[in-house]
Amino acid sequence: MSKKKNSELSNRLADIVVLGMQEKKGNDIVKLDMRTINATVSDYFVICHADSNVQVNAIANSIEEEVFKAFGQEPWHKEGHGNGEWLLLDFVDVVVHIFRTEKREHYRIEELWGDAIVERFKSA
Repeated sequence: MSKKKNSELSNRLADIVVLGMQEKKGNDIVKLDMRTINATVSDYFVICHADSNVQVNAIANSIEEEVFKAFGQEPWHKEGHGNGEWLLLDFVDVVVHIFRTEKREHYRIEELWGDAIVERFKSA
């Protein structure tokens, strides 16, 4: 697969992740384009937060459902599915972070990649 085609697929995957977040009212949805940053392992980070553990888990489930419907793909790796504080879904080219509000404010991971191209989305 060519680099351009792979990049288009990862962009589409990131957009499907955003859709899954919007379906469950994820707050302050941000897509970080990491493709121009040296030494990054993923093309995109997609980040949002929610005010409860239940909503964090609902957002994760929505993302998994939307990605599976669109691509027939499940996450390569998942972390945090029990506690609902910071949930990570790794789709290899797209890494998803879903935080409880206070955890996102504490870690502020968006600030770690100041050179990334940032795209912000509203909840649906």
